[in-house]
Amino acid sequence: MVERPRRGRPPASDQQRQQQRLDISRHAVRLFREHGVAATSGEQIARATGISERTLWRWFRSKESCVEPLLSKSIDAFGAVLRTWPPELELAEHLRAAYTPVLDADDDIEAVLAVIRMTHDEPALRALYLVLRERAEPAFAEVLADRMGLPADALEVRMQAAATSAALREATDDLVATATSEGIPQAVLQEHRDRVADALRHLTHPSG
Repeated sequence: MVERPRRGRPPASDQQRQQQRLDISRHAVRLFREHGVAATSGEQIARATGISERTLWRWFRSKESCVEPLLSKSIDAFGAVLRTWPPELELAEHLRAAYTPVLDADDDIEAVLAVIRMTHDEPALRALYLVLRERAEPAFAEVLADRMGLPADALEVRMQAAATSAALREATDDLVATATSEGIPQAVLQEHRDRVADALRHLTHPSG
């Protein structure tokens, strides 16, 4: 039996899907900023991205969830620096040298900060942001557990991971209040790094 060639587009790779999701996220954020979340529809986001509305809903459960890929760039940035924490350094010192508030800081940095800024006024976006941060805590716990010599599910480790996530969230919220459409000045970025580092130093050395 001769096998007929498959018609249509070949299936997208994981990397292509991630890039497409990120592209949708960029368009969604732009529309949210221009028109507001309530006045922006899924149909508008799909049309701006050049995909069908059916495809949009297959990849995202709601129009608000379209911002997930961009929000994740901020959350993933801390996870990435945490995984490269050298054994000879305290976390605070490593953060001062290596931490950036957005993973692969590029043209998306202003859009990422804009999304976080919008979470202050949009309950649905805020809830999504907090859920994403909570989901990142187990990854933080794995690294912290190794340093503390405890299982990742130990109460002390989980509390430390939750406190670390909360400190990072508060510092990032503070950062977006000072960021501009031109991005983050180096002085402001360094101040942000110092605040995150100082907060985590106090968490791990409360009497220091």
